[in-house]
Formats: sequence, structure tokens, C-alpha cells
Amino acid sequence: MKILFFGDTFGKPGRDAVKKAMAKLRAQTQIDFVIVNGENFAHGNGILPEMADEFFDEGVDVITLGNHAWDQRQIIPYMATTTRLLRPANLPDWDAYKAPGRGVTVVESRARSGMKLGVIQVMGRTFMDALDCPFKVAANEVDRLEGLGISSILIDFHGEASSEKQAFAFFMDGKVSAVLGTHSHVQTADERILAGGTAAITDVGMCGCFDSVIGVKKEVVIQKFLTKRPVRFEPADGPGGYGAVLIDVDENSGKALSIKRLRETVI
Repeated sequence: MKILFFGDTFGKPGRDAVKKAMAKLRAQTQIDFVIVNGENFAHGNGILPEMADEFFDEGVDVITLGNHAWDQRQIIPYMATTTRLLRPANLPDWDAYKAPGRGVTVVESRARSGMKLGVIQVMGRTFMDALDCPFKVAANEVDRLEGLGISSILIDFHGEASSEKQAFAFFMDGKVSAVLGTHSHVQTADERILAGGTAAITDVGMCGCFDSVIGVKKEVVIQKFLTKRPVRFEPADGPGGYGAVLIDVDENSGKALSIKRLRETVI
């Protein structure tokens, strides 16, 4: 089972880069599942329903979100229409205050009939909103998926702190196929297979204009640091690139066989 996962996709340069990368990478290798973190699709702020539909039509199996999940109000009713758009699973889950949408799904490969993958997204709590415990929520969801007979499971851990992402990966080692960090927009070079057979990377990186500060026009961010005054963030212009990982998983055991880090500018 080959899984292609794209990191935080920022604005139009990121969306264009992902489309080009999908076409190129599919021509080079058979890919069973494509997952994209799309919380910055819409000019860096959330995602619009038409953008989600476009990428599902392009062959993306699951779109994950994060702390920008609610930036575009139109996405809230849309979440009730699909099982393939995920917000963090560890949002408050009280009966009267249940968050829209879902944080877990199971998808079947379009390439190979009968092949299934469970996908979970949780959000970290260090330097982030104080949500429910991502460790506990993820462990419970993994147990539930295993009870359904799902052996291959991928988790998008959307978090700020490298230490929290790494601790979570070790906590999940041997229980899931992969733990992939998102949110930081800067790709880390620590991709590896942990002792229990879980593929891990602290951050997959960003899809967007690399000539930027995490996707934003660099002069705008410099101004903010120099003046400490509010500024309006604008996606950087220019050719986009992508940060991604390609993971090979034994579909019988759910153990990862390899993880390859990808980063390229797409003209």
C-alpha cells in the first residue's frame, strides 16, 4: 500500500503545486491513497466547499484540516455532506456542543478494490488551543478502527511543538502505520520507521510559494516583526512547491515498510 501525503497547502500556489505533483508522482509510481492537509487552501485561511470538491475530483482521498478549520463559514454545513474532510478529532465532544464534521474516516482505495485505510487527525495542545487530550482521543479511535478490522491507520498530528509531535509518534509506535506532523510549514529531515513499525516525521512541510515566510509574503512578516503592529497576511506570489512524504505500508500487518521525504519546486 502506497500513501502520498502532502503537508499544509497554502493558497493558490500550493493548490497548483499539489495538482502538478500528483500528476507527476502518479506517473512514476502506483499510489493507492492521496491525503492533503488543506486548512490553508483559501488564501491561507481555511477551505471552501468548491475547493474540497475540486481536489476530491482530482483524486484526493482525504483532506485534513487543523486550527484553521472554521475560517470559512461555508465549510461548516459542507462537512455534513462528506466523510472525507477531517477536522481535529479532539475538539470538545459534549452532546450539546459537538463540533461539526468528523475527525476520523475510513476510505477505500480507488486503485485497488477492497484496500482500506483509516485516517485520524488530532491537534496538539502545546502553544495551541486547549483541546481534549490528543493522546487519549487518538488511542480510543485507533482501538475503534481496529475493532472494525482496519489494520492500516494514518494520523495527521497538527501541532506547534516538535517535542509534542515526537512524543506522540513514540506513543503511537506499533499501533498505527504512520504519524505525520503538520502545522509548522517547515519540513523536518527526521523521517524514519520507529521500532514498532510506525513511519514518522515531525513535520511534512508546506505546499506553496517557497520564496516566503511559511507561505506569506516575506516583506509583510518582516514588517510585523519589526513594528509589532497588526498586519494583513497575504500569500506570497511566485512558483509553488510541495512538501510531502510517500509511505509504503504492508496492508496485512499495517506496519510501515518505508517513508520517503519529498520537497520540490514545481514550475
